[in-house]
Amino acid sequence: MLGIEIEHDFEKRTVSLSQHRYAVDKLALFGMSDCCPVKTPMVPGTRLEKASEEDAAKVDKELYMRAVGALMYLATSTRPDITYTMGCLAHFSSNPGTAHEAALKHLFRYLQGTKDLKLVYNGNVDEGEPFLTYTDADHGGDPDGGMSTGGFLVRMGGGAVSWRSKLQPIVTLSTTEAEYVAAVEAGKKIKWMRSILAEFGYPCSFASTLLIDNQSAIQVAKNPDHHGRMKHLDLCYYWLRDKVELGFINPLYVSTGQNAADLLTKPLERVKKELFCGMFGLV
Repeated sequence: MLGIEIEHDFEKRTVSLSQHRYAVDKLALFGMSDCCPVKTPMVPGTRLEKASEEDAAKVDKELYMRAVGALMYLATSTRPDITYTMGCLAHFSSNPGTAHEAALKHLFRYLQGTKDLKLVYNGNVDEGEPFLTYTDADHGGDPDGGMSTGGFLVRMGGGAVSWRSKLQPIVTLSTTEAEYVAAVEAGKKIKWMRSILAEFGYPCSFASTLLIDNQSAIQVAKNPDHHGRMKHLDLCYYWLRDKVELGFINPLYVSTGQNAADLLTKPLERVKKELFCGMFGLV
């Protein structure tokens, strides 16, 4: 019913989630079963922009929307590696152009080569914590509106259990602001994770780690003296500072090269993509 295959390997003590059949069916449905595979979900460095009326007239809008809708289920269920790409493609669903159509076909070609990927949970505990959260932002990545893309990844038991990639609702004035706004969204997810684990009988007695690759954003979250340059932000963005002070969240630095959430905010080259897929638990 869900189109998800669940496999329990008792010898390796792993549980895996896969949508191989779903991916194969969608490749066939949209005539991409025989396409040549590629190594990345989106060409590195790609910046999709709003299409002109003349360019949009060359694309079958209904077919484009059907394909994006079909692949969105993959991105939200078992394939965090395509989440950023799907967010970009969905952003232009109302008026796709030839560049968006080409990016969609590129994504199908990526799925052709990665349809066997599984989201695997091995029960490993990261840093002695029940879960770890990574967050990242791509400042000003939207060429049409100047907004930034924020993303977060929650890793538990060796694999991703929650992830998100979305344009931020405001235009931020610096990388620090963009990273901080993204950290607030990740912090909300941390609070929810702590609450549901407590309901399951596993309360968190210490602060949950939030890994950020921007030192300035960490200082803003930890030190109220740094809030002077953030006064123009809405009050809701002060929420993270409050939770840090109360001891629920502990923001720590992680290098960009080890920040798995980087794959949720921008198109990356193959080597980085494969590294972060491994951190997601995709094998």
